[in-house]
Amino acid sequence: MRVLAFEDSFDIEAMLSSGGVNLEHINLLQKWTTDDALEIISDFSPDILLFDYYIPPFTGLEVLKSLNLAVKAGRVLRPQFIVAMSSEAGANQQMSQIGADFAIIKFNLATLSLWSKEF
Repeated sequence: MRVLAFEDSFDIEAMLSSGGVNLEHINLLQKWTTDDALEIISDFSPDILLFDYYIPPFTGLEVLKSLNLAVKAGRVLRPQFIVAMSSEAGANQQMSQIGADFAIIKFNLATLSLWSKEF
């Protein structure tokens, strides 16, 4: 499973590992900024895309809006699952309203059922 995370404050691999997620079959790429986000998404082609809301230079919400437009225009393939993972529930709700499939407080990320799926 290919996982791309845009998160600027916390090590996602460490969060998942400490939460009991088996990382053996997970290819995780973390980006600490949203510079060139659409190009990175296109190049990495993740199964699961994780977005923090508050990340520079563009928020997760702004990148998700751009991703939606790029998918609609046929420039980027949409990941199978998009996860909003802010520490703030209201921010997650905003991303859910424009297309995130899951929204979770980032400190609970390891509890998502996605980690047991086969891709």
